[in-house]
Amino acid sequence: MHSGFLSNAYLVFDEPGGTAVIVDSGAPPEPLLESIERNDVTPTHLLLTHHHGDHVECNHVYKERFGVEILAHPLEAAQLLDVDRTIEPGDLVLETGGLSIGALHTPGHTAGMLNFVVNGDDVFTGDTLFKGSVGGVKAPGSTSFEDLKASIMDVLMTLPPETRLHPGHTDPTTVADEWESNAFVRVWRGLDPQGEDRCTVWERDAMLVLWAPDYDGGHKAWVRWDDTGADDIVPGSQVVRPQ
Repeated sequence: MHSGFLSNAYLVFDEPGGTAVIVDSGAPPEPLLESIERNDVTPTHLLLTHHHGDHVECNHVYKERFGVEILAHPLEAAQLLDVDRTIEPGDLVLETGGLSIGALHTPGHTAGMLNFVVNGDDVFTGDTLFKGSVGGVKAPGSTSFEDLKASIMDVLMTLPPETRLHPGHTDPTTVADEWESNAFVRVWRGLDPQGEDRCTVWERDAMLVLWAPDYDGGHKAWVRWDDTGADDIVPGSQVVRPQ
């Protein structure tokens, strides 16, 4: 995990002495390189969840060291210069060694966000879903609140409850844990009420539907704009509440 961005990079391998893939590259590469050497594995691919700099910063390290093939969704690849091959979502997009990898399209935080499913048990969720929080929809390349909600509720939350989730920032979780304890999921399920407090974001008046903890120790806010009636998820640091 990057000490500043809190962004994760993952090394996933089938067995010691076997084959590996890397998911995102925005964390310091040294721990992954040490693990590659210690476990005597051969990285074949670098899988990118999306194009933001805190997830692609060290692409060149793995390309230069191992000659990995860099893969991303076409919409994300269009924002980068080093993607070797684009991939469309599907039940199976890659087989390498003992790893079978599928991809789920989860737009919202970005248009071409991919979540990678490894051997059916582990899902790497990028910036779609975090432990106890969700991705924002105001970052470069984002789409909409409706897309993010559908990606979480209609895609990720329909996976088996025991599925392990590995977010693009901070701690791992499971589908079952997020189904029960994620504040956004609970409101979307109708278990908890929507808020009605007033706030201002970027000098626009809004209703504060939900004020929830975020992965970085701050907060994330679900707001409903007065002027359009549309919903957004924004950083809590941008919310001004009446004194």
